[in-house]
Amino acid sequence: MKEKHPDREECLRMLEQYNTPAHVVRHCIAVTDAAVRIAAALNEKGFDFNIPLIQASGLLHYIARAEKTHWKAGAHFVLKSGYGPESKIIKNHMAHSFKPSPEKLKDLDIVCLGDRLVLEDEYVGVDVRMDYVIKKAEGDKRIEKIINKNRETNRLLVENIEKITGKSIDDIIKGSI
Repeated sequence: MKEKHPDREECLRMLEQYNTPAHVVRHCIAVTDAAVRIAAALNEKGFDFNIPLIQASGLLHYIARAEKTHWKAGAHFVLKSGYGPESKIIKNHMAHSFKPSPEKLKDLDIVCLGDRLVLEDEYVGVDVRMDYVIKKAEGDKRIEKIINKNRETNRLLVENIEKITGKSIDDIIKGSI
């Protein structure tokens, strides 16, 4: 039996029901658009990403952003709403790390990559997004070291996706699907 994932309209209703701030909803939409475009470009090359799961998880990943442990609160709410796979992605998106090899990517990785390419509600790429996170850490050298390691992994993953698709990540995200 195929899993049922909430469509875009249902996700937007859930965000409204949770009282997710409008600027956070715009961020979720931008992350989703980036992630879905990446997944679609890879699917054109023989991958099998679950686009409805990626779309729903991207739209809902910050549903509880105003809360201290938003990933836990959001995952709990989404699970209670009947969406286990989305809940799992939401719960794991904050501390998730992945390998730069596209062949090993999972749906969670695609949502996380979309999030790591978007600042607020705009696609900005890896470096601008990672610089923002470092600045937000206010000089915490431990966090800065982790972010810079993730930056390099994200760059390598983007390069590998570009090789596989034959398109730049800019063209993938800004182009049409």
